[in-house]
Amino acid sequence: MSVATTAPEAAPRHPEPGPSLLNRLIVRPEIGAALGALVVFLFFSIITDKFLSPLGVATWLDDASTLGIMAVAVAMLMIGGEFDLSAGVMTASTALVTALLAVHAGWNVWLALLVSLLFALAVGALNGWVVMRTGLPSFIVTLGTFLALQGLNLGVTRLVTGTVQVSGIRSADGYSSAGWVFASTTNIGDARIQASVVWWIVLTAIAGLVLVRTKFGNWVFAVGGSLISARAVGVPAVRTKILLFMTTAFAGWVVGSCNILRFASVQANQGVGLEFQYIIAAVVGGCLLTGGFGSVVGAAIGALIFGMARQGIVFARWDSDWFMLFLGVLLLSAVLVNNAFKKRAERVRR
Repeated sequence: MSVATTAPEAAPRHPEPGPSLLNRLIVRPEIGAALGALVVFLFFSIITDKFLSPLGVATWLDDASTLGIMAVAVAMLMIGGEFDLSAGVMTASTALVTALLAVHAGWNVWLALLVSLLFALAVGALNGWVVMRTGLPSFIVTLGTFLALQGLNLGVTRLVTGTVQVSGIRSADGYSSAGWVFASTTNIGDARIQASVVWWIVLTAIAGLVLVRTKFGNWVFAVGGSLISARAVGVPAVRTKILLFMTTAFAGWVVGSCNILRFASVQANQGVGLEFQYIIAAVVGGCLLTGGFGSVVGAAIGALIFGMARQGIVFARWDSDWFMLFLGVLLLSAVLVNNAFKKRAERVRR
């Protein structure tokens, strides 16, 4: 007679608890910028009544918008491990190309905008190609581009107009429709929201989706984290970095187009020095200077902090010179906070 035996029942498995809400927030690169923006918003809301007025909100959103457009593109490039010091002067170069062709050559504004876009993309592609072909630091390559564009802006503008300024685009053919796209205003209650704010929001959303939801976004993080490892697993590193430089140039074209069609004039030295503000906004938003880590949403929030602080200082009737002190403290604090968050995020992911 045989004795039937039954295997002991397996102990029920309980799913491992997921990461806590705090840990999920810590791994987000933009969390530091979000907290900083909240502090700045509350501070100026308390000390000045104008800050939260419809005019006040429209003013600091307008201030942040063009900076935010560039900061988003610069953030993607920094996540990819590179810098672009020609980003600021590119806004002037594209605006000058548009204005010279529309005003002095008599072209339709839309055709002039197309040529200036092709010019920007060509410069961006050249920057990326030279960096990848030569192995030189992008800091040096784009510094050379910055100087070349600055000289070209001044030389060509003075040669054509006899001055360092181009104006009169409002009389050009096609200005009305182009102005509606790049320089119109939308009334929301008593606030007048500029078209650049809409561009800022739309481009941030698109860049955010591309970075976290597409294969190209994975490539960006890969080439920024380790170029050698990225190439070893088949990431098209050259194509990825060239496209990132072209993205920064495209953002410069958008900002330049918004500026020339809104103000109807452009100075040859416009945009010089702003490239550092774009980098600072990206760093405040969570990007590391070493690449491979960051957030375009954080960069947009970093630009918002700039706008709120710059206009908040004006509304509070403080000396605007204090803004540079604010920038210095903000940059140092952001670098320290970002490094701390990155280390904490690495521990949470293990």
